[in-house]
This record gives sequence, C-alpha cells and structure tokens, in this order.
Amino acid sequence: MVLGLDRLSALLNTIALWGAVLAVVTMVGAAGWQVIARYILDAPPIWTEELARRAMVWAGMLGATCAFRRSADPTLFPGMRDLQGRLGGVLAITRTAGVLIFAAPVIWFSIFDSRMNPLRGFLGRSLNRSAEMLDVSMIWFTAAVPLAFSIIVLHVVAMTLLQLTGQARPTHFPPTTKEI
Repeated sequence: MVLGLDRLSALLNTIALWGAVLAVVTMVGAAGWQVIARYILDAPPIWTEELARRAMVWAGMLGATCAFRRSADPTLFPGMRDLQGRLGGVLAITRTAGVLIFAAPVIWFSIFDSRMNPLRGFLGRSLNRSAEMLDVSMIWFTAAVPLAFSIIVLHVVAMTLLQLTGQARPTHFPPTTKEI
C-alpha cells in the first residue's frame, strides 16, 4: 500500500510538472504576443495579460507541488528529512502535522464557507464569475489552489509513510527518471 501511494504521488508529480511547464509556455507565449502586438503591430490584444497572469498562477501552484515532492521547497533544517529511526519518524509526523494544519483549512474553505455552504466556498463563488477579459469561468483559474494543496497533502502522506516504514528515499539524491 505504501509503495502504491508513493507511485501515485510520483505519477501526480509528473502530471503536475508537465502542467507547470505547459503553464509557463502559455504565460511566455501570451506575454510575447502582447509585446509583439503592442510594439510592432501597434494593436495589443486585451486578453494576453490576463491569460499570462492566470497561467502564472497555475505554473506557481503546480510547480510548488513538484518542489515539495522533490524536497526542493524552502526548509529550515533540510538534513532532518534524512534522519532514520524513531527520531526520523517523529520529525516526519511533525512535518506532516504542520503541512496538514496549513493545507486543511485551505482545502476546506475552497469547498465550503463557514456555514458549510459549498456555493459560498472559494470554488463555489468562482463558478459563476467570469474573468474580465477572457470569457471563461473563474473556476478554471481558482481550482489551481485546492488542487495544488491536495497534491501536496498526498505527497506528504506518501513521504511520511515511506519514512515510518523505513523505505524513505534520501532527499539529497537526484530524482529518478520515473519522476521526471
């Protein structure tokens, strides 16, 4: 079960990495077209800036999940992730608790408001709103936040279970080709 969860985490990491790359390419393409249209064609389109901004959000959120999976996220004590035994297990559980304390409210309030109404949660409020310059529902942009946090929760659970079962991979080694 633990290795299956880690494989799912690795698969989602690969999908998120490709999604982040696609978002960066979209962002650069939209910004590049805006520059060409503004300074060469003297006719800037109104949608390019908003598309670039939304793509930047997706790239950042998906990229953050990839950084977390590869232990490339900022941390105060990076060597502690490699500790084995009882102390390593305690630290892994502590890290998981910290991630859950931070991520759970973000995921929860993305779905519900304080009165448990899903129509008033972050995603529900975005469902009927459209972007200013793009005729697209805002939920296509705001969904990046709870999706990224959900992937991070899956990553931390997989990493913690690997640590607790003595199967953790050291963080100082480069990722395997399956993760790229």
